[in-house]
Amino acid sequence: MGKGIIIGNKIKALRESKNMTIEQLADQAGLSLEQLVALEDSEVLTSLAPLIRVSRALGVRLGTFLDDDDSLGPVVCRKDESEESISFSNNKTSARRHMNYYSLAKSKSGRQMEPFVINIQACTAKDFIMSSHEGEEFIYVLEGAIKITYGKKTYNLFEGDSIFYDSIVEHHVEGDCEKGAKILAVVYSPI
Repeated sequence: MGKGIIIGNKIKALRESKNMTIEQLADQAGLSLEQLVALEDSEVLTSLAPLIRVSRALGVRLGTFLDDDDSLGPVVCRKDESEESISFSNNKTSARRHMNYYSLAKSKSGRQMEPFVINIQACTAKDFIMSSHEGEEFIYVLEGAIKITYGKKTYNLFEGDSIFYDSIVEHHVEGDCEKGAKILAVVYSPI
């Protein structure tokens, strides 16, 4: 079973436990009914922003959708341990899997931050939709180069560069068009 289906099942179970219809949740999350149906039923996740909106509408942490265990102590992730990734199409109209997210804290319960290592594929299309959500994001470029569109400005970051921003401002992250990139990203989203 793909990670998208698992996340979709968690969303549906939480929605039903709160006696909410899918239409009510879509309205409270500020998403279209089609977007929410796609989240609950699809293996392709468009971006992190809709998940954050759904988590806020349900009154749960974003990590609730990503958790495997509920560890109260520290969580150690070893570089040689294989972890499942979550793939996002990053709102591309073709829904091509564009980013693979590797959670660095999915076993840590009660967390407020979501740290990820993200592999970003080389870009091939320019048809993306900007995303926005409450909270903050920190990105550090581990390998390659990325371009971040933030509001009306564009920032080019290279290996060793970082950026910290308020994610309520519309933004989009893409990898270098020839090589792609690998980044460390920490996302904070208040409940």
